[in-house]
Amino acid sequence: MGDQQLALMAHLLRRAGFGASREELERYAARPYQEVVDDLVNPERFPDLNEDVLGRYFPHFTNQDNPQVWNGRWFYRMVNTRRPLEEKMALFWHHVFATGWTKSEHTPTMVEHVEMLRRNGLANLRTILLELSRDPAMNFWLDNCENHAGAINENYGRELLELFSMGIGAYTETDIKNVARAFTGWTFEQPIPLYPFGHYGSGFVYRPEDHDDGEKTFLGRTGRFNGEDIVNIIVEQEATARFICRHIYNFFVADEPQVPSWSVTPPRDPAAVDTLVRAYFDADADIRTVMRTLFNADFFIAARFQRVKCPAELIAGTLKLSGGHRSVEPGLIGLDAACTAMGQRLMDPPTVEGWHTGKEWIDGGTLTERVNFAVDQVKDVSSPGPRSVIRRLSASGLPIAPADFVDRCLDLAGPLDVRSETRQALLELAERDGDLTFTTDGARRESESRIARMLTLIVASREYQFA
Repeated sequence: MGDQQLALMAHLLRRAGFGASREELERYAARPYQEVVDDLVNPERFPDLNEDVLGRYFPHFTNQDNPQVWNGRWFYRMVNTRRPLEEKMALFWHHVFATGWTKSEHTPTMVEHVEMLRRNGLANLRTILLELSRDPAMNFWLDNCENHAGAINENYGRELLELFSMGIGAYTETDIKNVARAFTGWTFEQPIPLYPFGHYGSGFVYRPEDHDDGEKTFLGRTGRFNGEDIVNIIVEQEATARFICRHIYNFFVADEPQVPSWSVTPPRDPAAVDTLVRAYFDADADIRTVMRTLFNADFFIAARFQRVKCPAELIAGTLKLSGGHRSVEPGLIGLDAACTAMGQRLMDPPTVEGWHTGKEWIDGGTLTERVNFAVDQVKDVSSPGPRSVIRRLSASGLPIAPADFVDRCLDLAGPLDVRSETRQALLELAERDGDLTFTTDGARRESESRIARMLTLIVASREYQFA
């Protein structure tokens, strides 16, 4: 297989998943690109990951009350799943439909919320928005449980239009009020109190006696609308298609400005968004079709290293490189703290607007956390990822010149494209110690140490921050 095929497949797997080990990458790259895309957008073709093994080794992983445990489990899925796009879509929708643990402090509903996103991530947008509207975590997060006939609460109706589907400027204040009226009576079952037994789950409840069944006008249509009718009308709108497709472009292709500016700032690539919008309408709002269109599009294939990795992507991708947590091992819960220190606490976004993306992931503190985490994962020559690189570089037994050493490490760590300044800095380090050799035990130990040091510098580079 050619270098370009490997680089293309690495790009696809960074975006449609969380990267790949070199061995995984080579298996994918041996297949036609469109065939791989078709498998990625049909994750049900592959067995789901069995997480029960975590509880067998570490009983605390069955704890229903600790979000750090469940975020650790989510990272385990990101790293080990055979359905990478399923996990990536769950993370994507978690960015768009930002719902947080801090308000409810009720872990079971947040766990089920993420599972709902995972289960429906590639479904029709109607299904996604209806499941979101029935979700107890979202219901409590945006107060629809306080939305009653004769005493409406507009919070969920407003954010459904502003941040979850259409964007600012596509509706009126009257539309918001009538959406709120349509969702009266949509609430959840009150879970058993926390003490003394711990948290229990909840579920959607529709109370017809609390629903405003009167006539409503929404986006120029009039009827005795319920929530299902509102969702159907929303999904038919071009504003919805453009807003959702711009979100998809921002998360899977290239960084856009922050969402609040979208009503006055055109997309980075209007033609690309137009392509996704056409796929949306041609498929009657089927997200699976939109994603297949995206991954096969020239604009996607050309957009390599155009996005700053969010912390979850950086952590999971680095673990793919290092070989960490590919089996059950201590430290999984600590990944939640690492991600939080980088500015992203999963299951707990800062506001309903979610996290700011792109370069706003990076400041002096978060960059230090990102670099330190990545370096810690690859510096140990006994770790599976560095061992794989060492085996490949030493396989021939021949000396490796400094320039070849740098280029092969960049290839095995990505393949990663770097600026000439970055490559020159790496080359200067390599030239300082001369050729890599493996002819004696002492030379092998020294060369292994140099390989690990080179990997740490690569993951500390500016370019490694991009997907």
